Amino acid sequence: MATRRKRKPDRALVARLDAAGRAMSTAAVMFHTVLAGMQGLSATEEKALDLIDRFGPLTAGDLARRAGLAPASVTALLDRLEKKGFARRAPSPADRRRVLVEFDPSCIERFSPLFSGLLRELHEMYAGYTSGELETVLRFLEEATRRQSAATGRLTAGAGSVEGRKPRR
Repeated sequence: MATRRKRKPDRALVARLDAAGRAMSTAAVMFHTVLAGMQGLSATEEKALDLIDRFGPLTAGDLARRAGLAPASVTALLDRLEKKGFARRAPSPADRRRVLVEFDPSCIERFSPLFSGLLRELHEMYAGYTSGELETVLRFLEEATRRQSAATGRLTAGAGSVEGRKPRR
């Protein structure tokens, strides 16, 4: 891949990107909050299930690392998901001393219809872009996700405080 020369983007464009990123983040959080509530879950519980579904089965420690959450909070989170019937703990087939958390596959049927309309609309939107444009969008989303996940980890570790503000209690 050819090395691209970096140049400083236009300030107005950066401001628009910042605003669009905030709007997209808010829309995503609100969508998942409503979707989770329809299933009797919190948004954190619903996103933990998403991680287990995509990368699982996972140990509690693996889930904590992927989510950027403290291990103690993940234990309580898993207790709630198990009690609500969305996840289950099972011994690892490779090492019976380890416990893995699995997403209950029957729950996928409860979530799929809730996502189908949004996915259809997104796929319609993708059709309006070239493969090259979609590759650029994909590269941006993957890098933005990596950076946001790293920021979550820093906040969880207590290393990230908002400049000029005292941490909330």
